[in-house]
Amino acid sequence: MSTDPSADGFRAELGRLVRQLLEESHDEANPLSAAIQEHVGAEVSDLAVHGEELPSFELANLQLGLDAALARPGFEVRVLGLAGQGRRFSDVNLSDLLTGSHFGLGPPEYVHAPVAPGRTLACLAWAILLVTSPEGPLVVFVRRGDEHGPVPGLMVQAVGREPDTAPRFLADLRRLMAEHDVFRGQVITIEADRRGGSRVVFLERPQMGRGELVLPEGLLERVERHVVAPTEHREQLLARRRHLGRGLLLWGPPGTGKTHTVRYLTGRLTDATVIILSGASLGMVGAFGNLARRLAPAVVVLEDVDLIAHERTFGPFGTSPTLFELMNEMSGLAEDADVAFVLTTNRPDTLEPALAARPGRVDLAVEIPLPDATARRRLLELYAGGLELEGVDLDAVVARTEGMTASFFKELLRKAALASVDAGRATVARADLDAALDELLHDTAALTRVLLGSGEPGGTAAPSPHAWMQGGSLRVERLD
Repeated sequence: MSTDPSADGFRAELGRLVRQLLEESHDEANPLSAAIQEHVGAEVSDLAVHGEELPSFELANLQLGLDAALARPGFEVRVLGLAGQGRRFSDVNLSDLLTGSHFGLGPPEYVHAPVAPGRTLACLAWAILLVTSPEGPLVVFVRRGDEHGPVPGLMVQAVGREPDTAPRFLADLRRLMAEHDVFRGQVITIEADRRGGSRVVFLERPQMGRGELVLPEGLLERVERHVVAPTEHREQLLARRRHLGRGLLLWGPPGTGKTHTVRYLTGRLTDATVIILSGASLGMVGAFGNLARRLAPAVVVLEDVDLIAHERTFGPFGTSPTLFELMNEMSGLAEDADVAFVLTTNRPDTLEPALAARPGRVDLAVEIPLPDATARRRLLELYAGGLELEGVDLDAVVARTEGMTASFFKELLRKAALASVDAGRATVARADLDAALDELLHDTAALTRVLLGSGEPGGTAAPSPHAWMQGGSLRVERLD
């Protein structure tokens, strides 16, 4: 070993230079971590990260909650974005940002989320918020996962110098999200996107008069009493210790008015949140059932709920897992939860075993049958609105259309109107209506009648197109 003092001094100086270069390199490679630590003013090992995971559809609510929280007196914020290769990993969390060296400073990223029909809100999707608050500095991290990635959903995390600062901020954030909830009182549905994901779509609340709905005498009043009345008399029912949760099953052939009935109920309950699930979105009944309870009064509509029963995997009681989850959602309502579940189906025979195995979820099952002669005449008059009829024999049309549905009559009057326009006439003549009727009742139009929910003249309605194509038969039993 050398005893040369100059050599020892050289080694010491070299070591000091290497350490300095490493420190500078670390600072340059991790400017985001440096900015966070400088803001908090504490060692990383002394910090505790708190967080919550949220469904991705809560993005707009999270932004509104953040806006409200940071607008309070004494709060200031600086928003930073992320850059670097580490940004590609969707499971990044605040701990990684505090200690990692693969992140840089970049512009914050926004996603425009719907908040009402035709309106969107710019929402932070990837960002760090350096917050100054009356309780001390804290850092908030917002990360929206990739819908098709390994970590979908939404995460918000916070860290503060004082132990209670971050959890208290997150609790306030949750309260403010509920206070500014964009879904309250809205009509929403879930649509699949082109990449296989899903998105929330806000719909205009339908305005539909009673005269636009042609149903058997007394049926609509019965439905209104079951779905609408509990909301209108909420306080009186609770005072008498009556529960508010209820379930309604509307069943019958396609085209008879189930969807129209739902539209009418949606228009009647002007202050209720209405959530419409159909097709693939039926599998999201758990998440949106929770949303309905949170936003009561609410109505959850499950269209063509028999699709659930057709799943190939089955759970307890022989039901599909999704149907079992729906049953649990309907039975898990608190006594004061003003939530109505409205189910529609063309195939009640596929649902009956599940409902029988788990009774008490559907309080009322109502058949919407094929229109009788009186109803068929009312349908003709309804869909002839705006047309001037000349020499038309409505009684003759009614006599020829036994077994036809509302959808059939709507198409019949459309075809007749088109024929009169093609002929250059302002009125719809008897010949126009007869020709349209002959076309729809012709043997070659059998599938068209099936798609319109109608069967053979003088007979019963055909089964749904799916059953028709499979060569199956539709067994309908009264559940009420």
